Amino acid sequence: MKKDTHPEYHEITVQMTDGTTFTTRSTWGSPGDTLKLDVDPTSHPAWTGVHRLLDSGGQLAKFNKRFSGIGLKN
Repeated sequence: MKKDTHPEYHEITVQMTDGTTFTTRSTWGSPGDTLKLDVDPTSHPAWTGVHRLLDSGGQLAKFNKRFSGIGLKN
């Protein structure tokens, strides 16, 4: 391998949304840093099967109002 072309590979701690932690090797951060996850397999709908539709700032209502006339008609 060429020298000085690859980032430093070191151990970090990953903290899941439920508070559990594990140690892994990564190029992220500095040795000993903690990476706190916002979404992980215990909270993501793709793995949990629970889908929540969040309306941040009324964007969903705005979309529904704008496109309410479009659809299949019998």
